[in-house]
Amino acid sequence: MEHIMMLDCTLRDGGYLVDKYFGEENIYGIINGLVDCGVEIVEVGFLQNEGFGEGKTVFLNSKEAKKYVPHNKQKSIFTLFADCGRYDVSNLNVRENGGIDAIRECFFKTEVGKAIDNCKKIQSKGYLCFVQPVDILGYSDFEILNLISKVNEIEPYCFSIVDTFGSMYEKDLIRLYELIDHNLSSKCKIGFHSHNNLQLSSALSQSMIALSAGRRDIVIDGTISGMGRGAGNTPIELIIQYLNEEKGYKYNIDALLDVIDHQIRNLRSRAEWGYNTYFFIAGAQSAHVNNIAYLRRKNSIQSKDIRYILSELDSSERKRYNYDLLEQKYLKYMDANIDDHMEIDGLRKKFEGRNIVILAAGKSINDEKEKIIKYIEKNEAIVISINYPHKQLPCDYLYCSNLKRYKDYVNTCTNIPIICTSNIPVERDRSNIHTISFTRLFKGGWDNADNSTIMLLRLLSTLNVSKIGIAGFDGYSVGENYAEKIREYNITREEIEIINTDMREMFYDFLKYKNPDLLVELITNSDIFHGGNL
Repeated sequence: MEHIMMLDCTLRDGGYLVDKYFGEENIYGIINGLVDCGVEIVEVGFLQNEGFGEGKTVFLNSKEAKKYVPHNKQKSIFTLFADCGRYDVSNLNVRENGGIDAIRECFFKTEVGKAIDNCKKIQSKGYLCFVQPVDILGYSDFEILNLISKVNEIEPYCFSIVDTFGSMYEKDLIRLYELIDHNLSSKCKIGFHSHNNLQLSSALSQSMIALSAGRRDIVIDGTISGMGRGAGNTPIELIIQYLNEEKGYKYNIDALLDVIDHQIRNLRSRAEWGYNTYFFIAGAQSAHVNNIAYLRRKNSIQSKDIRYILSELDSSERKRYNYDLLEQKYLKYMDANIDDHMEIDGLRKKFEGRNIVILAAGKSINDEKEKIIKYIEKNEAIVISINYPHKQLPCDYLYCSNLKRYKDYVNTCTNIPIICTSNIPVERDRSNIHTISFTRLFKGGWDNADNSTIMLLRLLSTLNVSKIGIAGFDGYSVGENYAEKIREYNITREEIEIINTDMREMFYDFLKYKNPDLLVELITNSDIFHGGNL
């Protein structure tokens, strides 16, 4: 009868979220909990040529990782994960009693020859060997058969089906399992490693169990609470519960729940993972999550825009991440290749020599409303509100570079002229909408380079205005950030620091290159400048 083994890779796959630093206490706690639970295979972390440190799950060899292996392993065996391109197996020591038992060799399709050689060296040093081909959906059937013929020569402990981009459906798993099962040495287990972009990891793992019934021993990968980059991995507790209930296994689920309470809950305070729409797009497009992370930082982008931009990349480009290429595709998509010279000339006639007040989105607009009104009146200023019209302050123009905000307000602002960027499809019957080339106002070099306030400042500088006063350019802090509470969203301290730094640097960059005759001042205080003015 087939045997189902669970492999936990929290300390490896989850390591991407915490720069591989879990801390000594968390590492010991997670490992001891997994052993007490009865998990058969525990992955302690990465084998790499560099990047080591106290409390990190990165090791040069198994000797360094041995300190985390408990004296009483119970029924668990322990593994380390070696990326073919990042680890020289000559650094690996001979297997020691009471230490690491197995090595998992991970590799891209272009690295098959080198990976097989590495596997032979791993076996020669006494370790069980796992063969982990990246993105098996990217292999043709012929390529899989060719790989298996090489794998059969070394007869590893396990050969894994790896759904790298979380894009697998049940039909894909069935096709791959049948192909591999019929051609792989019967002495070798088949593993399954899934990512949860389509929320199918648990279901696919159960399908894998059903496929193997009466046929072959298998290994199911999972992580505690699904901890892993992006949408995360198969939550190991779900499969363990399934095996207990449906297959009569005797895992100690309480030991795992203790780990979730004592270690994982703490890690969630500094890392975020789990299904969302962005990771669904990554799965549907078989795209690396770093591409999603890069694009979602763009203020003027929507989910369907991300999907379209990714579709403009070929399949190999989507599976890697090239930020320069993404930026090119993003700018091409956002700019409609318009000639905006007539619009610029028309706006210049209206704005030249005038004083301007910009109303950004920060909550200081509410806190210092009277001060803003006095400033407007004193300077006889034209008021431009960014992305939404403030209900209690005057608004002469609405500026929009954010498509979502434009859709929210375009139908309620029919009497207000709108200046928008070319990424926004405007209504043809609106004569009071002025469209400006997105790329005219955009300047790369920052994660948050499409900040609406900065882009509007660049436009106004070309219009020869006399003076600009800015209100609500607050930056971000923990707590409320927006004048409109409906716009609030969760933001981490790390994100706050990145955004504020970008806004501050972009603002100073604007001051450096603006029209030298243009005066610029902050009307309200700003956290970007540490609570003060310029």
